[in-house]
Amino acid sequence: MESTIHKFYTAFQQLDYTTMQSCYTPDAVFSDPVFGLLDGNEVRAMWEMLCKRAKDFKLSYGNIQILDEEYATVEWIAVYTFTQTGRKVVNKIKAHMRFKDGLICEHSDAFPIYRWSRQAFGLTGLLLGWSGYFHKKLQLKAKMNLQKFMSQ
Repeated sequence: MESTIHKFYTAFQQLDYTTMQSCYTPDAVFSDPVFGLLDGNEVRAMWEMLCKRAKDFKLSYGNIQILDEEYATVEWIAVYTFTQTGRKVVNKIKAHMRFKDGLICEHSDAFPIYRWSRQAFGLTGLLLGWSGYFHKKLQLKAKMNLQKFMSQ
């Protein structure tokens, strides 16, 4: 488990999506506040898309907690320029992972969406980032961008 976690986040630091993808089972699922729930193909495509589009990207990770033979958590921080608005984001995230045969089969990233929205969208995020309407619109746009990326 721990070696897979290090492999995944070291690859992420280098924007090596192919290695990141190899850390997942074929039927893995992922969720976070921006993309919502993704299946295995979408998970792999999301990391490829994010790595290819990353701008001014830095990542640090630590505080790996092995909870039992299946579950672990990791704290990580991503610093980047949000390409849609050109605004700098510092996102502090807690990953919850479940493993099967040494690979990630379930992965959820938790972070306060309102804090992220204020950084990524500025005044719009400050005024609307707390609302369910904003969250639904954000997830819809993220999924549409992912589907468009996958069809290319």
